[in-house]
Amino acid sequence: MSTSKHLLITGVSSGFGRALAQEALAAGHRVVGTVRSVQAVEAFEALAPGRAVARVLDVTDTVAIAPVVEGIEAELGAIDVLVNNAGYGHEGVLEESPLEELRRQFEVNVFGAVAMIQAVLPHMRARRAGHILNITSMGGFITLPGIAYYCGSKFALEGIGEVLGKEVADLGIRVTSVAPGSFRTDWAGRSMVRTPRSIGDYDALFDPIRQRRQEVSGKQLGDPRKAARAMLAVIDAPAPPAHLLLGSDALRLVREKLKALEAELAQWEALTVSTDG
Repeated sequence: MSTSKHLLITGVSSGFGRALAQEALAAGHRVVGTVRSVQAVEAFEALAPGRAVARVLDVTDTVAIAPVVEGIEAELGAIDVLVNNAGYGHEGVLEESPLEELRRQFEVNVFGAVAMIQAVLPHMRARRAGHILNITSMGGFITLPGIAYYCGSKFALEGIGEVLGKEVADLGIRVTSVAPGSFRTDWAGRSMVRTPRSIGDYDALFDPIRQRRQEVSGKQLGDPRKAARAMLAVIDAPAPPAHLLLGSDALRLVREKLKALEAELAQWEALTVSTDG
């Protein structure tokens, strides 16, 4: 980035959050990262003493978010960029997956992100400046069997971010949804919550998908550090995109989805317009 910025990144202990924090610090920027434990504070702050600051925060504790943000603004200075990275994946056939797991998925991936946005926006709005990055997924555009709850949360965050971008565009605030494809993070490993199998009718469809996902974990095409550099480039862009796909697999799959959608729209166009008047 051409100028030094102050980034607030949720979930910096691993994955994209860790990679982005490291690249931002290497480029000379200041980073406040949220972690889940006191033990993780020291490890993060050791990355760049004085420029890396950690705050213990669980984004599902929405009551705690505003005081943490207020403290950062008062003690460390204006937050230029909020990166909503904290989140996790849920894998499970919909019929087999308890509703409690859906609620938990949305509490972290959606409600936590929105609470962070609501805490930061008053400060950005007062300054007429700021950038919000929501880390979504290609699963916010395309779908695969067995990750209905995860895709639902990412579709929701994509939609929320797009609307927010239109609401704050005239206030000097930019919003970008960053949708990665398959990257070498721990998303499909320890960060994945898996619902146990129970209904044999889904075995033929889903068991190979689960097995394949576990086999390729850690061997995916995408490099998290290159993703981090791409995010820094977007943050520095004078006119950042509302949506940014990361990874050739994401680009290919989303293009295939759009092509199939256009074909379906054309096929059913007559019935679609028959409801007018």
